[in-house]
Formats: sequence, structure tokens, C-alpha cells
Amino acid sequence: MKYPRTVNRYCPTCRSHTKHSVALYKKGKERMMNQGRRRVERKKRGYGSFPKEIFHKNAKLNKRSTPLLECSECGKKQYAKSYRVKRLELQEV
Repeated sequence: MKYPRTVNRYCPTCRSHTKHSVALYKKGKERMMNQGRRRVERKKRGYGSFPKEIFHKNAKLNKRSTPLLECSECGKKQYAKSYRVKRLELQEV
């Protein structure tokens, strides 16, 4: 799917329509000391196999791609509607 690199959208901080630059949302690096990671490490200690079952029946072929909009006036970021497509391509209009 083709998506424009700049869009004119409503900014709730500026309370007006402004130009927004578009980037794709990417997941950040996982912290090793967060609660879920500590819980898994505690369950794995002194145990023969992996304590949680690993899900193998994947029904979905593609993940949701979320455009991240940044206001040119105030610099605040907000998410746009996400799409379930194989490839979300940003292009100049």
C-alpha cells in the first residue's frame, strides 16, 4: 500500500490542521529488567524446558503497520489508523 510522506491532519495540541510528516512506527529495544522479562527468567531458572508454550499455528500473514505522524508546528507525535498489509510504502506526492 502506498502512503504519502506528508499529510495535512488535525493536531490536537495546536487545535488546527497542520502539515504532518509520516514515519512508520517501529518497536523499541526491549529492556532486560522489565516485569515480563523478569517473570520469564524466574520461571526458566532450574527448569528443564521452556516454561511457556511457544505458539506455532500462525493464522495471520502480515502484521499491522502503524503510521506515526509528527506535527511540523509543535513537534508532537500521534498515531494514524493502522493497516494490515504486507508492505506499507511511504512516497512523495
